Amino acid sequence: MSLIPSFFGNRRSNVFDPFSLDICDPFQGFPFSNDVANLPTTAIANARIDWKETPEAHVFKVDVPGLKKEEVKVEVEDGSILQISGERSKEQEEKNDKWHRVERSSGKFLRRFRLPENAKLEQVKAAMENGVLTVTVPKEEVKKPEVKAIDISG
Repeated sequence: MSLIPSFFGNRRSNVFDPFSLDICDPFQGFPFSNDVANLPTTAIANARIDWKETPEAHVFKVDVPGLKKEEVKVEVEDGSILQISGERSKEQEEKNDKWHRVERSSGKFLRRFRLPENAKLEQVKAAMENGVLTVTVPKEEVKKPEVKAIDISG
């Protein structure tokens, strides 16, 4: 879920989702913006991500069509933030080319998610197949509380 509505489709976002930390910098590209000043204005602002929780793990699926695994980065920072980023390079323009339509986006994207406390961050795995990045974050087993019966005297 994203904190901001998606501009690429009609899927609604939940502004109350405590686990989503989408980066939205309204000053992106301005000279006074610190480390995002070099990002192009035609960024892949919202790489599509699905996050599901199974009994064993949290599974993130990211649509990154046309990107190689070397162009995508998966990181865990501050002990609880999963960060997925990447860049799609702009196609080289030749002098004699005449473009009729340009619809594919290029640029950088960055998505961040706060992981729950039960995530096993040292066992995170990522795999890419057919333009879909799958990040699996295993969960720790929830220990069921031990219940001890007490005899009632009297």
